[in-house]
Amino acid sequence: MATQRTTRVLGVAGSKLTLDGEPFYYQGLTFFNGLYNPAFNLGEDERGAWVRKFKASGINALRVMCQWDYAAPAAFIDLAPDHSMYTDEGRVRDEPFERLVALIRALDAEGMVLSVIMFAHDRQPYFLPITAQERATRELTERLKPYGNLFQQVWAEDDHEVRRYIAAVRNTDPDRLVTSAPGFSEDPRRPFDHVGEDDEVNRSLDILTPHTLRSSAVPFWYLAPAQVEYLLDTYGKPVIDDSPARRGPMLWGGVPGNTTLEQHLEHIKRDRAIGGYHSYHHDMFQWGYGHELVPPNGIPDPDFSPFHRQVFDYLRDHTTWEVTRR
Repeated sequence: MATQRTTRVLGVAGSKLTLDGEPFYYQGLTFFNGLYNPAFNLGEDERGAWVRKFKASGINALRVMCQWDYAAPAAFIDLAPDHSMYTDEGRVRDEPFERLVALIRALDAEGMVLSVIMFAHDRQPYFLPITAQERATRELTERLKPYGNLFQQVWAEDDHEVRRYIAAVRNTDPDRLVTSAPGFSEDPRRPFDHVGEDDEVNRSLDILTPHTLRSSAVPFWYLAPAQVEYLLDTYGKPVIDDSPARRGPMLWGGVPGNTTLEQHLEHIKRDRAIGGYHSYHHDMFQWGYGHELVPPNGIPDPDFSPFHRQVFDYLRDHTTWEVTRR
C-alpha cells in the first residue's frame, strides 16, 4: 500500500520531476543552516515571509542540512554543538524536527519542495557504533512519512555505508524519493561524480545530485553540463546539479577571480537545455556573522548583493524552460 501523504507529492517520471503528477521545474536554493538560523525560525510569520520571498525570486525548492554541528576550519554560519537533528545515539531530537516540519508545511503552502540532507561528510567522527547512524536514518524516515513534498539525501559529499542507509530509507518508506552526493566536485576518483564504482548505487537512487566541475575545469560552464548530460544518458533519471558555477572563497571550491554573472547564467542555461535541474548555491555558508560574504541575518537573501539579485532575477523570469538536446 502506498504511503498516505498530507502534502503535495514530489514524483519522478523518467528523467523528469513532477509535483502531484504535473511537470515540476526544480529551481533550488542552498540554505544549509535553514533549520538553525534564528532569524528564519523566529516564528511562523517570519518563516512564511522568507519562503514567499524565495518563491517570488524564482526558487521552488530549498536544501537544508540536518547536521550543522561539526567543527570546521572556518566558522560556518550558525554552526553550534547542538545544531543536529540527532542525538549521538541516533535518536531524532524533537525541537529541530518540529522546525523541519514547520518548514515542510510552509513550503507546501507555496507549492515548493525540500531536499533534506541527512548526513554531512564534515561531521566526523561519524556516529559510533555504526548502528546509531542507521537508527537515525530509520527514525527520521519514519517521522517524515506524512510529507510528500521532499526527498531525502543520504550524504553531502560522502559514500560511507551509503548502501546501508539507502536500504534503511527504502525499508522504512518504500515510496520515499532518495538520493545521495558521493564526493567533491574536484575529487579525482569521481570525474563524473556519480559514476564508476558507484554505478550500483546510482541505479538504486531516484534522483542524482552531482557536485559538478568548477575551479579545476575551464570552461566549467560547458564541461559541467556535459557531466549532467552523461548522467541523464546513462541512468535516465532526474539529475540536479547541486551547485552550478558556485561563487565563493577559493578555500571552499570557488573559481579563481570569481565566477562572472555570464558564466553562472550560462551554466544554468546549459543544465536546463540538456534536461537537468539546478540549485543555486549562495556564497555565504563558509564564513561566520560579520564577514562581507554573509548577510547580517544569515539568510541567503536574494537582495544581499547585486550579483545575487541578478541571478535571482533570471530565475524569477524563467521558471520553465524547453529541453533542446536530442
